[in-house]
Amino acid sequence: MANRHLARSIVLQTLFEWDTTHVPDSETAAILARNVAEFGSDDVDRPFTDQLLAGVIAKKDDIDLIIEKAAPEWPLDRIAPLDRNILRLGLYELLFADRAQVPAKVAINEAIELAKTFSGDSSGRFVNGVLGAIYKELGEPGKDEQSDKNKKTKREELPIEKMGGAIVYTKHQGQYYLALVHDVFGHWTLSKGHIQEDATPEIGIVRIVKEELGLEAKVEDQIGENEYVASHPEKGRVRKHVWFFLASSTFEPIVLKKSGGLDDAKWFRLQDIIDLNFYDDMLPIVTAAVQKLLDHASSHA
Repeated sequence: MANRHLARSIVLQTLFEWDTTHVPDSETAAILARNVAEFGSDDVDRPFTDQLLAGVIAKKDDIDLIIEKAAPEWPLDRIAPLDRNILRLGLYELLFADRAQVPAKVAINEAIELAKTFSGDSSGRFVNGVLGAIYKELGEPGKDEQSDKNKKTKREELPIEKMGGAIVYTKHQGQYYLALVHDVFGHWTLSKGHIQEDATPEIGIVRIVKEELGLEAKVEDQIGENEYVASHPEKGRVRKHVWFFLASSTFEPIVLKKSGGLDDAKWFRLQDIIDLNFYDDMLPIVTAAVQKLLDHASSHA
């Protein structure tokens, strides 16, 4: 069987050289060939190395946005080049590889092992924290959740990060519209951010909508809330508690802030959102908001 762990190590060496010497992308194939000849063996899966390297470079911009979202206290230029490229390689396999060939846990574990081997235990913990946070955002594919009483008690002891989310709506030409954002994981979702330092959730929502979408929002009713456990690269496991509010705005062009793993934002008519790809925990929030708007429309008909 071809040695894919060795293949990943060689791809990592190639990415490190490409990143630190700033050679053009077009030269990476030659660097890879040299590294395979120098460090590889007959059982290196060469098609796998070619595909992996090309995939990481092609998806680099998307992957870097995701790293910024998962580790906001660590700008990319502050992450050691070796760790930065281990994250890129691991995230490519976690998000874009064929999961039947590379299960999510395998992608994470391989990246952690690369970090421990080439950079040390502290890097292994950092890589584990970042990839773990993203794995949680994906809904932990392939992992059976435990819900015993002991885990619940431990969950309650975790530190809380306060977050706010907005179901931004407007009425235009007699129809209701929702402003939704699209993330690099392929889902439409709601504008959301940290409100830890804001005096109230409502004040935080107004700020988030302005910063993320460029819209002036008026916060109305609270629609719902949810909570989930995520892995922070430095703090470890944290509880993220999110309050969701309905917020009105005018029908203005959306100016998306290109950061935090978002790649698009649009106004959608209510009847057009039914076929969109939402996260499971967002569906009840969006549904409740739509029902509230429909009830409001009926009462004023």
